[in-house]
Order: sequence, then C-alpha cells, then structure tokens
Amino acid sequence: MFTKTKKCCSPHEKSYHQTKQAIGATILILINMFIATFATTSIPISSSSPSSSSSSSMIRFQKPLSQLRRSIKNHYPLISPKHLTKSLPCPLWSSSFSFCLQQLHSSSLSRSSFSAAPFCTFSPLMASQNPSPVVSQEKVVDLKDNPLLKDFDFPPFDVVEAKHVRPAIRAMLSELETELVELEKSVEPAWPKLVDPLEKLVDRLQVVWGVVNHLKSVKDSADLRSAIEEVQPEKVKFNLRLGQSKPIYNAFKAIRESSDWNTLSDARKRIVEGQLKEAVLNGVSLEDDKREQFNKVQQELEKLSQKFEENVLDATKKFEKLITDKKEIEGLPASALGLAAQTAASKGHEKATAEEGPWMITLDAPSFLPVMQHSRNRSLREEVYRAYVTRASSGDLDNSPIIDQILKLRLEKAKLLGYNNYAEVSMAMKMATVEKAEELLEKLRTASWDAAVQDMEDLRKFSQEQGAVEASDLSHWDLSFWSERLRESKYDINEEELRPYFSLPKVMDGLFSLAKTLFDIDVEEADGLAPVWNNDVRFYRIKDSLGNPIAYFYFDPYSRPSEKRGGAWMDEVVARSRALARDGASARLPVAHMVCNQSPPVGDKPSLMTFREVETVFHEFGHALQHMLTKEDEGLVSGIRGIEWDAVELPSQFMENWCYQRDTLMSLAKHYETGETLPEEVYLKLLAARTFRAGTQSLRQIKFASTDLELHGSYIPCGSESIFDIDRRVSKKTSVIAPLPEDRFLCGFSHIFAGGYAAGYYSYKWAEVLSADAFSAFEDAGLDNEKAVKETGRKFRETVLALGGGKPPLDVFVQFRGREPSPEALLRHNGLLAATASA
Repeated sequence: MFTKTKKCCSPHEKSYHQTKQAIGATILILINMFIATFATTSIPISSSSPSSSSSSSMIRFQKPLSQLRRSIKNHYPLISPKHLTKSLPCPLWSSSFSFCLQQLHSSSLSRSSFSAAPFCTFSPLMASQNPSPVVSQEKVVDLKDNPLLKDFDFPPFDVVEAKHVRPAIRAMLSELETELVELEKSVEPAWPKLVDPLEKLVDRLQVVWGVVNHLKSVKDSADLRSAIEEVQPEKVKFNLRLGQSKPIYNAFKAIRESSDWNTLSDARKRIVEGQLKEAVLNGVSLEDDKREQFNKVQQELEKLSQKFEENVLDATKKFEKLITDKKEIEGLPASALGLAAQTAASKGHEKATAEEGPWMITLDAPSFLPVMQHSRNRSLREEVYRAYVTRASSGDLDNSPIIDQILKLRLEKAKLLGYNNYAEVSMAMKMATVEKAEELLEKLRTASWDAAVQDMEDLRKFSQEQGAVEASDLSHWDLSFWSERLRESKYDINEEELRPYFSLPKVMDGLFSLAKTLFDIDVEEADGLAPVWNNDVRFYRIKDSLGNPIAYFYFDPYSRPSEKRGGAWMDEVVARSRALARDGASARLPVAHMVCNQSPPVGDKPSLMTFREVETVFHEFGHALQHMLTKEDEGLVSGIRGIEWDAVELPSQFMENWCYQRDTLMSLAKHYETGETLPEEVYLKLLAARTFRAGTQSLRQIKFASTDLELHGSYIPCGSESIFDIDRRVSKKTSVIAPLPEDRFLCGFSHIFAGGYAAGYYSYKWAEVLSADAFSAFEDAGLDNEKAVKETGRKFRETVLALGGGKPPLDVFVQFRGREPSPEALLRHNGLLAATASA
C-alpha cells in the first residue's frame, strides 16, 4: 500500500539493521530495538495487503522492528470519523416514565469482524512520533505490558485500568499521526490506495478507544474519568485533523468525478458520497481562521457532553432514601422490597431483609419505577418524583449552564458550516428534513391528543371511584400509580404478578428460538471465550445454518447504579470488513455488546423481569442483529454503519412486536419454578392491554422529539426564552397535564445532550413507522403460518439486516416490502387509526 521513507542516521539503527538477520543475537536485537524506539529519527513502516497477513504476523517482541511495523499495519482497520458515535440507546418510553434514560456519550466505533487471529495489535516500541532519546526502562516496560496495546482476539476488558489509558492512547495517536501524513503523501483516487488504508487507520484507534469508553459506561470510576478527560482533547484533535484532510477529501472527490463512477457498486458509491458529505460537515472546506474556530467548538462540545453525562450519573447516584418504617413502603411488591433491601445491605446495612428492612430507594429505574407505580405512600411518590425530574439541575452537578453552552456552540458550528441552525446540520445525514420530521410529529400528535385527554379523564374517574382524595387534582406522582391500578382493574392483569413468568434465562431462550425461526441462525453460549468487565456479563456466538461462526456479542443485563449508566444500548466492538480479513477469510466477523439495566437477581431467584424489560431486551437485540447479520463486506457501510440515523431504529422496534406474538411469548413466558406456561387468558389480557394509554405514551415521545427540534431549530441561546420556557411551551401542545414549574427533565436528557440524538430524537417515531409497517408484512403473510413467517423472515434478513448502509434505507425498505412505508400499521398497532381518520 504505502511505504514510509527511511531516514537512518543513528549508529544504533545502523547496528540494528546490520544484525537484524542474526537470529541468535537476541539480546543485541532487543537492546537496539529499544534504542530505536526512542531515537529522534523516524523508522519506516511498510504495509502489505490484508489478505497476505496471518497469525504469524502477530506482534511478538522478539521479531525485527520492520516486521513489527508490518504487523501493525495488517492488524488495524479503519473507519471514517463520521461514524464515531453509533451507540444505540432505547427511547424514553415507559408507560409513564422513561425506562431507558441514558445511553452512550461517545461510543466505540464499529470495528470489524475477525477470523482466528487477533483483530487488534499495537507495538509499544513505536510509542512516540518525537520521542525523547533518554527514557527509563520502567517506561518501556509500562508500554510493553499495557493491555490496550497488546495482541488480543477480544478486548481485554477484565484487566484494563485507568492507568493504562493515557500511555496507550498517546502512543497510538502519535503512530497514527505519522501514518496519516504518509497516507496523505501517497494517496490516490483508487480503493486500495485510499479507502482500505483509511479504514485500517481509523479503526485502530476506535478499537482501543471503544474499550476505554465502554468501560466508562459500565464500570465508571473517578480515575477512569480523569484519564479520559485528559486524553480526549488529543483524540478529538486527531479526528478533526483526519476529518479535515484535504488530500483525502480530494481523492474521494476525484473518484466521484471519474469516468469509473458508474462501475462502482452501490455500497462503494454510498461510501464515497458519505465521506464527501461528512468531510464538509467536519469543516474541510473552511478557511484557516474559521476552521480553527470550528475545531475549538468541537473540542469544547466534547468536554461539555462528557461532563453532562457524568453529572447525570452522579446526580442519580446521589439520591438515596433509607426507609425503616414498613408503613412508608406499603404497596411495594416483593421484588421491589427485595431489591431495596439488597441495596441497603450493599450500603452498609448488612442485616437488611425484604421483610423487615431497612430499605433503600434510589433513582435507578428498577428502584424508581416500582415506587411510582405501586407505592401507596403518596408523599414518598412525590419526593422521589421531584428528585427524579430535578436531577443534575443544582449545585456542582447543575447541567443547566452546560445545556445553554452546548446549544450556543452547536448553533455557532452550524453558522460556520453555512447552515441556519443545528437541526439543519443534523438532517444533512438523515432520511428526513426538518419540515418532514415536524410534519410527521404533528400528524401523530393530532392522532394522539384526544386519546391522551381521554386517558386522563379515565384516571380521574377511576381514582374518584376508589375514593382517592387526590382524584380531583391528580399530580405527576399520581399518574403511574393510578394507571397501574386502572390497568389491573380493566384487564385483570398485574405486571408484578407476571414477573415469575419472565425469568431472564427463559426470556433469552425464547428470543434465540425466535431468531432461529426468522433468520435461520443459532445463538450459543460462549462464556469464557472472551474477557468480560463484570461476572454477570454473558458472551454468545452466532452460527449460520451450516454451523459456521458469523458473529459474537456480549450481554450485560443488570443494573449497577454505583458504576453503570442507566438505560439500555447496543454498540459495536468490531464490524464486518473485507479490508480487515486475515488468514484467508473473506471478512472479519462482527462483534457487538448489548447493555441493559434490568432488575438483578435477588437472593437465590433469577432476574425476574417486567414485561417492559422483556421488550427492552428484544429492542436491543434487534440493533445487534443488524450489526451482526450484515452481509456487506465494505467495512464503512456494514451493519449499522452508514445507515441514516432516523432509520437505524427499524430492526430494534421491529423486534419489540414479537413480544406480543402468541407463539413467541408462550415460548419464553414460563414460570421460573414450575415451568408452567403463561395461561392463555393472561396472554389475551396482555394483548388487550397493549394499547392501554397509547395516546399518552405517544404524546410523551412526541414531546421529547418536538422539544429537541425546537431547541436545535428556533431557540436562540441567551435570548428572551430559556430552555425551560421552550420545554413548557412545547408541553402545552403535547402534555395533557402541565409539567411542574421546577421540572428540569432537560438536565437529564442524555439522548440529545450527551448522545447521538441531537435534533434527531424524532428518529424513534420516524423509524417506528418503518418498523410497524415491516412487521405488518408478517401479519399479511399470516403469523400462524410457520412457512410464510420463515420465508418473510429470510427476506427481512436478506434486506433490512443484511444490506447495512450499502443502500439508502428507503430503497432497502422497498426491496423488503415492495412499496414505500405507510403509517397505517403504526396507528393500528397503537389503537389510534380511528382518531387519525376523524382528524
């Protein structure tokens, strides 16, 4: 691919090259290798085709330095800076509150699939571009022993510590900067001279940064935060440098304008066009002074988003309410009491029991939601609710000024790029336009409003019939409680009583059985094959119909509020890639991780899940399937890479529908003690309750999406309206009951201020149209027709799951469905079709 020019002026280097073929002179070679590492002259790097690399090219410290260099080149993949954050959290969609409240800040970049040999290697002997000629032996040993820089088949999640982050990232950035310079010198408008080396370059950093950032999400600590905070500006600087590379941009532009353009595959055309568009959005066309300002804005935005997420986590952890009086926790189900006692025990109250207490309530979802839904202590509900909606809004953890600064900088960034507002910047890489997104939200709002008003009237009437003193003036902390009582009365169904039928092992068995039926794959346990970050994490292998491994994934199911972000998300570890294939394989295999925050096991019982938690697991597995079942070999558009953000929720929300399909539900709903299947009458009640308060739930999502677009579209930072004024104004059209004056939910809205959903939260509703319509294809075929379901499932796999970002999502949908999408199925599933017709 390319070769660096060698400058040999050190006598130690000359001695090295004179003796490098002398295999027996091991000690001399090692001494000179260390000296060469810290010499002030550059050392050549040569690169060979990925297909020619093998496990024998793995970095071993006894090999000649030139081989070490070649090995580095062969083992590290790439991907474009545009894909740096593609972690996929679930939406804020609980019946009354969000179950999934947090997600990524900066996720690992999808990195590729792999064959038998390691997918990531790095030589600590090449640690610095301008190293000091005198470095202690201790420093050398530190780098050599750094797990982030060692060979590995799967990331060494179990041994990476905060102390490894700074030296590893800095060593890698220095090396990558040198390689980028050489690529810019040798780049040509040809795939092997441009895209393949670029893919390898970027992916190297993302493999390692992905490990570090993932650990921050699931195993947070002050030391890890500090290490990331220190090196993140250096990483951002490199990404900006790469994203603004004019030689690379011009090479892509030359491909686009060449006579060979029409001979390229759809996937390669998508890569070129996406790279060009992303380069412009990264500031490649800006003049020097504007580009410098743009880069300052980007650096500051990274810091602010990081701080925002940390404040949310710290504020969530900060609230702890210890209860010793049984009367105060009246109404809480046994599962919630068990968890509250277990939490209290972990905080020093070793003798805590579910029966006698004490009990500790937190703002973590498995603790918070049962209080809101079941506690008969209204004052407790109020206290917990107020704490929740004011998280991270005061003192040292106040996110209000951070939000203002984020919005100000995003607007400045948009202006620098020539856009009117940040919403337009966001839409530049999506299916929708601002106008189309607003149009969809208004249609859904109109269809949902009357139903939501009726929902509130039903609650008032029911609570009054039950003699509730608050019936005439229901407040926010009453809605979930009375909604659950009404659900129990109307459908004779109690979600807590369903938990024994939804043990995690049975749910996973049912989910994997469904995947087998629909997509002809086998999911098998592979615990022990890969290191994990917590003993509760499971590891799985996916095989095709011939028994060949095609993907792997981690699953981290339980809430750990002391160290783990809330919510649920899927992210890439590596992605499928032709350019990164080794050992004769056609492509490197994809690896993913799924993270949830469901109820942990209590005592000797397995994790007994709410039905909402079951839906969440199906949701995240849908994301993982699109990543893992891709057949696209071009790494930059395989799996979820390159897919427009407002289409990426299609497979996740599609999978949720199967939770209500009889055969699927009955396959996983088995009592954890007796093995008894969920009674048929209970299933029918669960199905009937699917549209319970659908208008309210729909309006809640529309409120989040509309507020998001307002803040990134028309809001003027430091203007006459505050961010909370915007929230209240939007609420007048999207909330039947006005938010509290002190409501500061925005201060915890990680999706748009610390994740990838800025001016993009509407994507959940946009993709919900696609997913409901996709599921309706199975309804049309006949859900009881096993043959038809299998055939339709295979078609879904070969289109939506297989094509990745290699085709526009609308084209992919049409290829599967035979027509463009319609919102009819979504409205029908939500019981809102009649309302839309009348509107």
